[in-house]
Amino acid sequence: MISNTDLQKKVEILTNRLKAGLFEEVIDETKLLLKKRKHQVLFNLLSLSYQSLGEYHKSIETMETALKANPRNPHFLNNIGLSHFKLNNFKKAEDYLKRGLDEAPKYVSILNNLGSLKSFLNQNKEAILYFKKILTINDKLIEPYYNLAINYRALGEFDKSLECLNKILNLNPRFTQADRLLSEMTKYTVDHPHYKDLKKKSNNMELNEIQKSNLYFALGKYFEDIKNYKESFLNYSDGNKIMRKLSNYKIDKDKKEFTKIKNYNYDFLKISNNINLRKLIFIVGMPRSGTSLIEQILSSHNDVFGGGELPFLEKGIKEKFFDFQNSQNIKNDNVKDPILDCRNEYLEKISNYDSSNKIFTDKTPLNFRFIGIIKYIFPKAKIINCIRDPLDVTWSNFKNYFSNSLPFTNNLEDIGNFYKLYKDLMIFWRGKFPNFIYDIEYSSLVENPKLEIQKLLNFCELSWDENCLNHHKNERAIKTASSTQARKPIYKTAIKSSDRYKDYLKDIKTFIESN
Repeated sequence: MISNTDLQKKVEILTNRLKAGLFEEVIDETKLLLKKRKHQVLFNLLSLSYQSLGEYHKSIETMETALKANPRNPHFLNNIGLSHFKLNNFKKAEDYLKRGLDEAPKYVSILNNLGSLKSFLNQNKEAILYFKKILTINDKLIEPYYNLAINYRALGEFDKSLECLNKILNLNPRFTQADRLLSEMTKYTVDHPHYKDLKKKSNNMELNEIQKSNLYFALGKYFEDIKNYKESFLNYSDGNKIMRKLSNYKIDKDKKEFTKIKNYNYDFLKISNNINLRKLIFIVGMPRSGTSLIEQILSSHNDVFGGGELPFLEKGIKEKFFDFQNSQNIKNDNVKDPILDCRNEYLEKISNYDSSNKIFTDKTPLNFRFIGIIKYIFPKAKIINCIRDPLDVTWSNFKNYFSNSLPFTNNLEDIGNFYKLYKDLMIFWRGKFPNFIYDIEYSSLVENPKLEIQKLLNFCELSWDENCLNHHKNERAIKTASSTQARKPIYKTAIKSSDRYKDYLKDIKTFIESN
């Protein structure tokens, strides 16, 4: 039996190691201590360590054991709820988190996790209520203000979003994520006061690389708005250099994956056309090619629900069909019917967003990689491929901040290479599955919206709906970088937008246009 004093000392040491990222050490030592004393703090440390390593099942198992002795412990309930959230078990996550909230109504971590869960499920108004609740407990916290800003922006409530961001910068000027997000929603003039703040910070503050990168992207946007394209390009470039260094991205990895996708033995899979499934529309293409706009148009139809960008299809396909680390095709030999498993899992996940019989859209752009698998999982699905001028799409990827979610966007040559991979794979899919893919060109849509929307609806087997032409009035949440643009009537200024930077894009233009 370990004494309280000794336990306290051990917990302090382990907590510091946890903060330092020494998760496996914490796990090993905590397990040994638990043999001597079953204390709730130790269970909590063990659970948090498993979470940090992404081992959420083990985290749940640990907390479930602890919960048997203390079924009302809010820390345990919170940890289990968070782990289920990470595993996309949304209903279980909400159940545990709400149980924890019943025990501790002012537990900030639970309120934040519930808000994040609701935000993830596009239930943004509910999410906002949780984040606001946190601020009634402590109005000096940065995270709830930032989460509020994100959710208000998604709902198109830009003034409220800006208010939250300015509040953050008053509390902590070094929180440069707020500067970057603010810049994305601001139309700058030469004498805009935010520019002075950005320059002051970049010159006078000791900032880490992420903080600097945020400032560079914000400055890039400022100079773009005032038409100083040289300074704009230089700042966007500086921001991207940092992000590329941090991601350590190598295009060769993607090249190998694309080759494996093309060489996959699709012939051993079977298509069942007699399946009565929910109707689905997958909107794909290069990022920044107009996928958000197309989903906004389609989701304005009375018979369509817009799901946004969802991770579930890629996750399921990679788990059950591809092992990009090894040579074999099927990754999980224990899966008897990967098509059925993948199908059922996906349909179950999207039911958390909308449980009606409406046609459901998934606009995850990079799902174009898996069109061949989609054909077998959902043979009656509609695939819409969004096409935009290659230089415009390249530049738009470069100037937008994607954190590390799209690491190829941090370098012009990488974007060019990735675009070529995309273009080549789409040619492959069209040859293998003729008439399965509908190409829509952004320029054609902009020039003749009504005609192109009518053709799009015809492909999707949807009747004409005037709401699609008035998509900017659609109040659904848009969480992508296009949230501001997709809420506007269709405009032409994005056509050849890269021309402003043509002096700096000559090399990549030549590269993209080469065979």
